[in-house]
Amino acid sequence: MKKLIGAAVIILLWNACKFNEQKTLPIAGNRDAVTETVDGKTVTDTVYQTIPAFKFVNQYGDSITNKTLDGNIYVADFFFTTCPSICPIMHRNMLTVYNAFKDVADVKIISHTIDPQHDSVAVLKKYADKLGIAGSKWWLLQGKKEDTYKLAASYLVSSPQVDAKEKYVHDGYFILIDKQKRIRGQYDGTVPEQVTKLIEDIKTLKAEPDQTTAK
Repeated sequence: MKKLIGAAVIILLWNACKFNEQKTLPIAGNRDAVTETVDGKTVTDTVYQTIPAFKFVNQYGDSITNKTLDGNIYVADFFFTTCPSICPIMHRNMLTVYNAFKDVADVKIISHTIDPQHDSVAVLKKYADKLGIAGSKWWLLQGKKEDTYKLAASYLVSSPQVDAKEKYVHDGYFILIDKQKRIRGQYDGTVPEQVTKLIEDIKTLKAEPDQTTAK
C-alpha cells in the first residue's frame, strides 16, 4: 500500500510540474550581448531587436505613435485600400483576430497603408466602416510612404537583405509584437490555418509573465 501511495504522489507531482510548465514564444530578430558591471560583478545580458519609434495618423485623424502602443501586444500588417488581390483576403482573416480579442484591452491591430496619396483619413475611415470595425482595437494608419517602408524594414527578421516592399508589403504577412516591442511571430495572413496559429500564439504570449507585468 505504501508503494502504491508513493507512486501516486510521484505521478501527481509529475503532472503538477507538467501543468505548471510555461510555454513561451521565441523572440525573433537580431540580438546583441551587452556586458556591464553590476555591484562589482560582470553581467552579460541579451538585447533583442525592437520596433523603432514611429508616428502616423489613424482612420479617426488621431496621431498614433509607438508610445501609444505601450503596454499592448499588437499585430501589424501592410495594405492599401484599392488592392484587388491579397489585401481583401488578409483583412477578412484579420477580422477573425479582431473578433477573438475585441474585448481584450491589451491586444491591438495596426494596418499600415502603403498608398497614402490615395488612402486619406476619410478613405481609411470608409474602409474601416466597410470592414465593420470601430473604436481603438484596430487602427488603419497613414503616413509618408518612405516612413512606412522604413518601418516595414524593421520587421524583417529572417532575411534582412530582402526588400521590405517585397517581404511585407506584397506577401501579406501578419507580424506579432510583444509589449517590449520585440518580434514574436510572422504569419501568412492569406492562410486561415496561419491566422488560427496567430490567435493561439497571442494567447500564449499573453500568459507569459513579462507580458502580464510589462508597462
